[in-house]
Amino acid sequence: MASKHVTQETFDAAVLENIEEFEMGPEEAVKEAVEQFESQGVNLDNIIKMAPKVSADGPQEPTHEILQVLANLQESVACSRPQEVSVHLARFCEQCRQHKACRFLAAQKGAYPILFAAWKLAAAGDQGLLLQALNALSALIDSQPDLLDTQGLKLLVATLAQNASAADLLCSGIRCVRHACLKHEQNRQSLVKAGVLPLLTHAITQHGCCADVVREACWALRVMTFDDDIRVPFGHAHDHAKMIVQEHGGLKVLIEAARAFPDNPSVLSELCSTLSRLAVRNEFCQEVVDLGGLGVLVALLANCSNHQVGIQSHLRDLVKQVLSALRAIAGNDDVKDAIVRAGGTESIVAAMTRHLASPQVCEQSCAALCVLALRKPENSRVIVEGGGALAALEAMKAHPQEAGLQKQACMLIRNLVARSQAFSQSLLDLGAEALITQARATHPDCEDVAKAALRDLGCHVELRELWTGQKGNLAL
Repeated sequence: MASKHVTQETFDAAVLENIEEFEMGPEEAVKEAVEQFESQGVNLDNIIKMAPKVSADGPQEPTHEILQVLANLQESVACSRPQEVSVHLARFCEQCRQHKACRFLAAQKGAYPILFAAWKLAAAGDQGLLLQALNALSALIDSQPDLLDTQGLKLLVATLAQNASAADLLCSGIRCVRHACLKHEQNRQSLVKAGVLPLLTHAITQHGCCADVVREACWALRVMTFDDDIRVPFGHAHDHAKMIVQEHGGLKVLIEAARAFPDNPSVLSELCSTLSRLAVRNEFCQEVVDLGGLGVLVALLANCSNHQVGIQSHLRDLVKQVLSALRAIAGNDDVKDAIVRAGGTESIVAAMTRHLASPQVCEQSCAALCVLALRKPENSRVIVEGGGALAALEAMKAHPQEAGLQKQACMLIRNLVARSQAFSQSLLDLGAEALITQARATHPDCEDVAKAALRDLGCHVELRELWTGQKGNLAL
């Protein structure tokens, strides 16, 4: 992988040299420069691969459009000309969204302080300008969360609190929260301490009929439960999930919101995905059932399976997220039984059969059934008799190269027979041994789970004893 980097100025100089010295056209000059640097192992992900524009006013240094827009914005903000600021913010936002290299270059050239000044100017009372400032800020800090400083975090929370009734402003502000927190643990903790969690849950409640607000708020809540910042040894993901549920009624908020969008798969997908991130404790899983969330999930899965084939593509993501949520709450043994009693296994098997062409749906289906069967012989019986084992084996046949699916299917088969040996022969008759052996040979990640499944099926498998407890060298 390329690890070398060059500055935008170095790349631009190479392009201009190709134009001036070798009389190339702009496109050819850029192409030649790209090939030259990439042949040297240079990573150009953050480089604008366009020829800089030369000013017609004289021998000024060539520049890119994003920097010219930024200079115009800075001048308009300094002179407090709101109408000009509005125009330049819109152009800046458009440029930043074209390519991340534009955002990167703008950040290098001091875009954040300029946007912060525009933000403060708009916060004085111009809601239209404030919306544009938030949109521009959101575009700038996307994948660059380090830009947002302490003042910016405080102003962001204040902006959300002061504009809680304005759906468009709220939506844009919450998007800023999401971008600021993705892969940035310190920003997450700072925003939580500043009180952002109740603002997010309240946004879902207050704007329960606004799909954009609900979608953005769910996404932001979910990001608060991530542990994705490699710069810190450990994060507060679990603590944040606890706070969302215990202090701000997060589970109830999400379940009630799901009832308000029966025909909106994209919003329902966000709600189910967030629900699965919050089911991190035994009592939270039970709370989902007590609040009626299990009924909502099973009904959604059944409804998706009943839709015509022609619109399956629009529902596939929703199916995956519902399966993920069922898998999460099934971490509670009592909830396992409740899911089975509610007809969850039939709906899961139907979803896997219906979406057999989707390896992601099949993987999530096997994973959900795997959890339901764990330490539950009666549930295993229901799954086998309901066609769950057959569907899993069909999925293994359909997607032999999908390591995740093969692994989950092996684990499911193992759980089905671990405490119910009577099912072993029927699974072997369906060809389980050959499929598991193939998965083991194809995917190194399946080695352990495949051996466990073969062992519990009663098949011959060589189990190596790596250590006998005696002193001496460990031979692998």
